Amino acid sequence: MKHCCSEPAPRAQAAHTGHAHTPGQAHGHEGHDHHDPHDEDGGHLHDHDHGAGPGVGRLAAALGFAIAAELLHFMAGDALWSKALGLAVAAVAIGLSGVETYTQGFAALRRGRLNINALMSVAVTGAFLIGQWPEAAMVMALYAIAELIEARAADRARNAIAGLLALAPGQAEVLQPDGSWRAQPAAEVPLDAVVRIRPGERVPLDGTVTEGRSSIDQSPVTGESLPVDKGPGDTVFAGTVNAEGALQFRVTAAAGDTQLSRIIHAVEQAQATRAPTQRFVDRFAAIYTPAVFALALAVALGGPLLFGMAWLDAIYKALVLLVVACPCALVIATPVTVVSALAAAARRGILVKGGSHLENARLLKAIALDKTGTITAGKPQLVHWEALGADRKTLAGLAAALAARSDHPVSRAITQGLAQASAQESAQDSAQGHDAAPLPVDDFRALPGRGVQGRIGGREFVLGNHRLVEERGQCGAGLEALLRTHEAQGRTLTLLADASGVLALFAVADTIKDSSREAVAELKRLGVVPVMLTGDNLATAQTVAREAGIAEVQGNLLPEDKLAAIEALQRRHGPTAMTGDGINDAPALARAEIGFAMGGAGTDVAMEAADVVIMNDDLRRIPETIRLSRRTHAVLWQNIVLALGIKSVFMVLALLGTATMWMAVFADMGATLLVVANGLRLLRARPA
Repeated sequence: MKHCCSEPAPRAQAAHTGHAHTPGQAHGHEGHDHHDPHDEDGGHLHDHDHGAGPGVGRLAAALGFAIAAELLHFMAGDALWSKALGLAVAAVAIGLSGVETYTQGFAALRRGRLNINALMSVAVTGAFLIGQWPEAAMVMALYAIAELIEARAADRARNAIAGLLALAPGQAEVLQPDGSWRAQPAAEVPLDAVVRIRPGERVPLDGTVTEGRSSIDQSPVTGESLPVDKGPGDTVFAGTVNAEGALQFRVTAAAGDTQLSRIIHAVEQAQATRAPTQRFVDRFAAIYTPAVFALALAVALGGPLLFGMAWLDAIYKALVLLVVACPCALVIATPVTVVSALAAAARRGILVKGGSHLENARLLKAIALDKTGTITAGKPQLVHWEALGADRKTLAGLAAALAARSDHPVSRAITQGLAQASAQESAQDSAQGHDAAPLPVDDFRALPGRGVQGRIGGREFVLGNHRLVEERGQCGAGLEALLRTHEAQGRTLTLLADASGVLALFAVADTIKDSSREAVAELKRLGVVPVMLTGDNLATAQTVAREAGIAEVQGNLLPEDKLAAIEALQRRHGPTAMTGDGINDAPALARAEIGFAMGGAGTDVAMEAADVVIMNDDLRRIPETIRLSRRTHAVLWQNIVLALGIKSVFMVLALLGTATMWMAVFADMGATLLVVANGLRLLRARPA
């Protein structure tokens, strides 16, 4: 982040993040935005590092000496002793507060660069030489104080991200080869080590749960407002909080490569890029400062030569003009605002990879949404089943016994769905001392592309698809009509049958997320047209789209088809976003103006190609990003208008001769603090 009159202080967190490979790495087409803050020839207006500037004690002393110089000038009048003492006191005040400004200002002048430090050095020196030494001392002291306040305020925005590092504990309790547990630095814990966390503790590293059950507050990483239940096989993230039960997990990422480290690293990279408004301000300020120097020189020389002004009056007016024109407020307005918005987004689980993406999201007119894993949960679930013969409980037991022997996703959905449906009955049986045992299956075998079969209690059963039942000649007109009803809703059907006919029907579907309908409705309210693009069959896609409230659907799409669809949407609507989570979405994510990747279920390829990663897979974060983008853009231009408006008023007053150096420095300080405070408001951004 470029600071008003400085380069940024070195980021302390860089050592923590190391060289972590991250899905938040700068997107290829934004690489040209990267700006080296240490490039002396880059046209920067700012040179010194606040970390090396005067401290509060020195500035307090400088202000005291400046006030003393003013009092001596006011009380002692033109007495020679008072002038000599006043000059000495003023020089001390300038020395205490302005050494860094002078050092870098004169260095800039030697290189032919007219930056803010050069401007202030010339103004203060000129005022001192023409006898305005009390004002020169006060201007330098107040300028240095304004710089310190501004630096602290800007650091608040930067530290909003750096503060995330404190979330991950430095120690982890690790299982030793002898079975004991020992605390050791998290940075030294190897991959595949087993770590234990107790209730109330923060997770030190990313990993997969191996033992125990609990709920975890993941809001620092994914932005989820409610705790998430965790059990064996589930993922935990560093920096999240274990709520109620003890957990053991196997470490899957080193300390420098955790999801939390990746977030911090990605936002650091985003800070290094320039948003469009920021690039505009940088270019404007690079022209503005030399122009002000030229205007001040014209006033100093042209006033006496053309209008008969006294030389000292003309020079004083020119120096006041230089102080008024100091572009601190203008230049600090954009980076503080952008960094505040990036931090607010990261706190909500929205990882934006660059300032330009953040600002351009407000321009979106259409958004393409993948179906599986984006609008839907991405996991098939048993949504309906009905018995067509015999006892319902008996048929459920038969189907569960066959499905449990298969690894097919549909079979797993049936197994899980039947287990959940019978949980209450099982609990009652268990209370009565009748625990239900799984039925034994003999002669089990898979029927590729059709289903499974096996012998239970001496009878042969099959659990398979529509094709298998047709091949067995067991699909009558009534059953066909029933199957068509479910298939029209995009459901995958599985049938339980024996030699006598079909006994039960099981309908499996990838269910829509609870948040998807709300997200689509919010996008429409924002004037963004939602479109579904999916590789799934059109009938299923249309069913899901109707549930979500999406009018336009395209199905059976290959990756190149999705890419072509994005280009067509761009021609028809204008700026278009793409949202997805799979490898097949990567080309479209890269081609769209903004690519949103689902970070929870998404592939690394999708997250690399995307410009924004939604860490908790909640589609509502997309309209939230658009709202934040619009608010950020508004604040950026509020700050620019504030800065230029205040400068313009006082520049006119300076030209008319009614503005003093006191007024000039207060105008500069006031404008700077106003725009910084306005930009920092974005840190408090909350979801709609």
